[in-house]
Amino acid sequence: MSFALPSPGRLALCALTLTAGAMALAQGAYAQTLTKDNGAPVGDNQNSQTAGPGGPTLLQDVHLIQKLQRFDRERIPERVVHATGTGAHGSFVVTDDLSDLTRAKMFKRDTVTPVFVRFSTVIPSRSGAETVRDPRGFATKFYTQEGNWDLVGNN
Repeated sequence: MSFALPSPGRLALCALTLTAGAMALAQGAYAQTLTKDNGAPVGDNQNSQTAGPGGPTLLQDVHLIQKLQRFDRERIPERVVHATGTGAHGSFVVTDDLSDLTRAKMFKRDTVTPVFVRFSTVIPSRSGAETVRDPRGFATKFYTQEGNWDLVGNN
């Protein structure tokens, strides 16, 4: 039985590869395949097909569309509009008859409508300055016999 030794260059390349693999395993690295929502592997994560050089990106790049969906739907609690505020509930009572101006039943004299009002402000995270973004607003929800009526206002 004969045994041939590899060339010195090839032997060094094998040793280098083995050393790099051992270091990666020691650091906890492992091979992971990037997949789409349906579990199919992603072929290319960095490039998209376009309609000609410099043309628009084609919608057939499913992975790009899924990445954009994830980015657009990311929710950062500090940046949610009207993230902080307070509310009050009570009743809306009509003292004058307004039926000549509207067909809504809630504006007839002595009609009592349950209502909820929310006052809110938009502020950055706890460490941010409050003067950066500070539109104040309110939302009023009337629970009428004909359905809910929302009245919203901003500063």
